[in-house]
Amino acid sequence: MRQCLRCCLAELVVLAMSVPSVFSAGDLPGYTDGPFLPNSRWRVHDQSRPQPKKVAPGEGFLGATPPEDAVVLFDGTNLNAWRRSDGKPIGDGIAEGAFNIRKTGQIQTKEEFGDCQLHLEWCTPTGPEDRMNWGNSGVHLFGCFEIQILESYASFIYADGNAGAIYGQFPPLVNPAEKPGKWQSFDIVFTAPRFEGEKMMSPAYVTVVYNGVVVQNHQEILGAIAHRTLPGAYPVRERGPVLLQEHHSGVQFRNIWIRPLE
Repeated sequence: MRQCLRCCLAELVVLAMSVPSVFSAGDLPGYTDGPFLPNSRWRVHDQSRPQPKKVAPGEGFLGATPPEDAVVLFDGTNLNAWRRSDGKPIGDGIAEGAFNIRKTGQIQTKEEFGDCQLHLEWCTPTGPEDRMNWGNSGVHLFGCFEIQILESYASFIYADGNAGAIYGQFPPLVNPAEKPGKWQSFDIVFTAPRFEGEKMMSPAYVTVVYNGVVVQNHQEILGAIAHRTLPGAYPVRERGPVLLQEHHSGVQFRNIWIRPLE
């Protein structure tokens, strides 16, 4: 009887992970008291903002090899292109050609970039975690503009916090997430802001292809990452690092390369 019960519970867990979650009115993720985003009907992390439509990705989005002019940031062997954001030594998180961000700690590139094309592959943990932090990480372009990484197959979070979102600003156009434990990919084209002195002449833009599906289409970035408040001010600079966020979850990364677009 105990063995049968274990089997039934295991099947229920698999089933729960295989379909988008449905929330009751009192259990909707998000908030109702945030400020309104500029020129938008939606608040930051708005509870009522529609979740992106779920679409099944195709194939062939993994394993892209770096072009001749790319800077290889991680080839599965070492993290020499990175440093810890807090200045401490990088932890030993490399295994089987990937690294675990919870073991290495939050890292950022030693080199800084402006306009660029970035490829990286990532994988969220298989085991269930706190629903708001399951697979929680992110790619920070310019050191301050976050493309969200999260377990989003079941859409456990507010719309502008799903994987592929410009965090706190724009949800992904659709949700092509794979199940937890499966490798996924981002291909990102980033256009850095332009300044004349302290005056911003043009904002930053980003295009994000998530598992082969466009989820941000040359979208203007409103400002630096912020939680439950309006995006922060742009830093006045020409370049910034790529940062991989450590946020209490063992997200893995592999096959990371970047092409500066001068």
